[in-house]
Amino acid sequence: MQHSKLIKKLVLLTLGMFAFAFALVPLYDVFCDITGLNGKPEMVVAKESKTVAEGRSVTVSFTTHSQSQAPFSVESVLQSIEVVPGKLVDVKFLAKNLSGQERVMQAIPSVSPGKAAKYLHKMACFCFDQQPLIGHEEAEFVLRFYVDTELPEDVEELTLSYALFDITERVSKVSAAEQPLILAHKEFINEP
Repeated sequence: MQHSKLIKKLVLLTLGMFAFAFALVPLYDVFCDITGLNGKPEMVVAKESKTVAEGRSVTVSFTTHSQSQAPFSVESVLQSIEVVPGKLVDVKFLAKNLSGQERVMQAIPSVSPGKAAKYLHKMACFCFDQQPLIGHEEAEFVLRFYVDTELPEDVEELTLSYALFDITERVSKVSAAEQPLILAHKEFINEP
């Protein structure tokens, strides 16, 4: 009798732990949204700023790093730049596929300090799209952004960092999975 109560408690505890672990990712995302931690900027095209904070400047630095030996080199032409909040700025990035094969790159941005992420607005960014590059190809990308005039006064510097990923395998798997659907669709349309 006592063993069955203990077993029930252990089973309930195990189920509770599983449910908690399953809910951690969405809870973490909500926590980051509320607190501004993690520095995840919005991945949408921003609207142009209607105001400019003349007399104030903020230093924006740029860094990039490849993940899991992704064969890409991406560097900003400028390591850092002084920007006036609300004023549109263009910064060039030079990218290179270091491998001899066609690869697809995805850049994932983050901003530090994390609370500044919601104040950096991108109007054009190579991070919005997957970037196919043939072997040893070099490309130039333009980042067009502005820092919101509502950026807290205590933030005088922020860093926009890009993690570079090689997503070639994932893209080719998706393309291969879509191919039979495209062929079946074409055959269906061509039928009399």
